[in-house]
This record gives sequence, C-alpha cells and structure tokens, in this order.
Amino acid sequence: MAKQQAGDDTRSLVASDFPYRSPLLANLSALILLWNSPSVQGQILAKSGETLDQPSHQTLRHLLAWGPMRPTALAEVLGTGASYVSKIVGRLEEDGLVQRSTDPSDRRASLVTLTEAGEVAARGVYELGDRMIAEVLSGWSAADVRRYTDLTERFVSDAISSAEQMRERGLLPEQP
Repeated sequence: MAKQQAGDDTRSLVASDFPYRSPLLANLSALILLWNSPSVQGQILAKSGETLDQPSHQTLRHLLAWGPMRPTALAEVLGTGASYVSKIVGRLEEDGLVQRSTDPSDRRASLVTLTEAGEVAARGVYELGDRMIAEVLSGWSAADVRRYTDLTERFVSDAISSAEQMRERGLLPEQP
C-alpha cells in the first residue's frame, strides 16, 4: 500500500479508499492523486537531484506542450492563484527559463514563453516522465505495454468525446 505524506497527515493511495462502484474509477482516482501530489512529486524530484521544484516542472511542461500562455491561463491549468503563478514565473525568469512579453492579440496582457534554456529544461522534465513510466512498466512484457497503451489511448479518446457531450448536457441519468 502506497502512502502519501501531507504534513503530519498520512493518506493511503489505494483504490479501496474511493467508494466508487467502478474499480476502474477507484484505481484511476488513486493514480491521479499519486501523480498529481506535489508532495510525492517533490520528494521524487529531490531524490533525483532536480534543482527545480514541482510547480516549476508543471509550468515548463505546460509551456512546452501548449506554447506561450497568459499568466491567468497558467493559473487555471496549475490550479492555483495568479499571485502564486507570478512567483513561479518570477523564479523561472530569474533562472533564464522563461520570459514575459506583451501579448500581440491584447497589448494589456502578457505572455509567458520558454527561452531556449527553458525549452531544454522542459524537455528534461519530459525525460524524467519517460524515466518514471519506464520504471513503473519495467516488469511488464512488451505485449502488455502495447495492449495497455492501446487501451489507454482508446479510453482517453472516449473520455474526451464524452466530456464534450457532458459539458453540453450534464450527466445522463443512471439506466435501470
């Protein structure tokens, strides 16, 4: 059973902690909690010798994936407030990894963009993710990895399609 430290609080990260009827949803919840945990990710980064903290890693990852972003958009994807994003961006700016510029589509707004060094650092973040998943799957056969990858791609595609429909109409009532 995996444990997560949160201050003095210890929470388990097992599917049985989530009272869903669906074992799939319970397991996904445990996985999301584990991989989204700033505490767990911070501990892994520290033990890996990383000098950047977890919020900086998230910021670099999003900027490489989606390109320049307004600070408000970064705050939304990071699930935090504008003042905290300003601190993260400030640290990354001091390290030469991002730069702020005026948004050409709205001169009143700014954009946060990766510098060349920031792009290299962001690619390093993705490399850490690749190493993490390789370690998780190290005991799996190539056939199992392919099958799981195929099913995950299908699941994500269906989840995205369903989310679009749910945004339009909400959740369907449970069928008898």
